[in-house]
Amino acid sequence: MPSARRYLSVVASASLAVAALAACGSPTDATGSSSTAGSGGSASASADAAACAKGSLKLFKAGTLTVATDKPVYEPWFVGDDPANGKGFESAVAYAIADKMGFAKSEVTWTRATFTTVTSPGAKPFDFDLNEVSITEPRKKAVDFSTGYYDVRQAVVTYKGSPIDGKTTVADLAGAKLGAQVGTTSLTAITDQVKGKASVYDTNDLAVQALKNKQIDGIVVDLPTAFYAVGAQLDNGVIVGQLPSAGGTPEQFGAVLDKGSSLTPCVSKAVDALRADGTLTTLANEWLAKQGAPELK
Repeated sequence: MPSARRYLSVVASASLAVAALAACGSPTDATGSSSTAGSGGSASASADAAACAKGSLKLFKAGTLTVATDKPVYEPWFVGDDPANGKGFESAVAYAIADKMGFAKSEVTWTRATFTTVTSPGAKPFDFDLNEVSITEPRKKAVDFSTGYYDVRQAVVTYKGSPIDGKTTVADLAGAKLGAQVGTTSLTAITDQVKGKASVYDTNDLAVQALKNKQIDGIVVDLPTAFYAVGAQLDNGVIVGQLPSAGGTPEQFGAVLDKGSSLTPCVSKAVDALRADGTLTTLANEWLAKQGAPELK
């Protein structure tokens, strides 16, 4: 993978604009219901507290909180393909959730799981997964999600001088050849919003390589990944712009759990607490620096 030095310079130059990042410090509950302890009064709060007490949790492995993510993982979500080092937004969020649930960093164990296996039905070999998985109604039929920990927008990336470089509207992209990773909301954005010609790839890296080879006109990824692509993966990469939010509810990333997991309300409670005390905002400011990308009309 190319050096991340150019990406780091992008992050440094973007620090002044980071406060505008996707409102991820105060995301709405994409599940449509509140999981905050105490919503039913003091008796309910006591019951919730008891169910989410560390000793009461039904864990994949006793005494250890097992957290999953993909292999490999990249900045700004993780650093050095090492989720256990606490560096990167999602690594830091995982440890913050663990802390709210009563687990020390030494009591967290990481495992690897592919995006497809994480979002498919079936028992999971982990307690929860953080891997930029967007909360969607179809996926909620197969797995549980925590409340959202990050609001995300999709963005179109290309190279200087491409057929879509400089385009300013979604309509301008209608005939473009755009690529995205299989099973992602980025792919859905191509087919439903842009109505472009979708090329499907097993990984974002393969989509980036196709763009480098000029086999496609652009790729669609979430905005933080778009900044990484133009800063560290593409020599002449540019962000065409951000796609409008699809519908009134923002797309969100959530922790993924087994369908019907008893841990779901406890992980959501932790996420809600991190939102309320400002931790999500602090971590977003530290790891997901945002510089301006134009809005596609």
